[in-house]
Amino acid sequence: MLKTIEENATGLQHVGIPTRDMNATTDFWESLGFKVTGEFQNRASKVKFLEFKGLVIETWEARAEQANGVVGAINHISLNVENIEAIFTECQASELNVINDTIQERPFWDKGIKFFNIEGPNHEIVEFCQINQ
Repeated sequence: MLKTIEENATGLQHVGIPTRDMNATTDFWESLGFKVTGEFQNRASKVKFLEFKGLVIETWEARAEQANGVVGAINHISLNVENIEAIFTECQASELNVINDTIQERPFWDKGIKFFNIEGPNHEIVEFCQINQ
């Protein structure tokens, strides 16, 4: 494991699942006991976070091309981190396939988030995400 990740990752933050029907998706997860903990507008799509006993699902309305042609399937797994800049620098210097050229930002939660993604050998996406405090 890369040292900076080991020192700064605090655990699973969320699992990202794209949808074409936000109402049906919300109803489904709520029927399983999940509660909506955050609702946001990101560009042209709605984004919701739903939580159940520590497991957080992020779902967003996505066109087929944004979801790699598959909605409902897991799009990414996100790790919660405390020092996104250090992890980004270390990942760029490693053999990992860093997808983003820069750290990305979104206006989610009170002060926004910073994140970037890497791709694994099976095209799985791992997001490193820091919620701004």
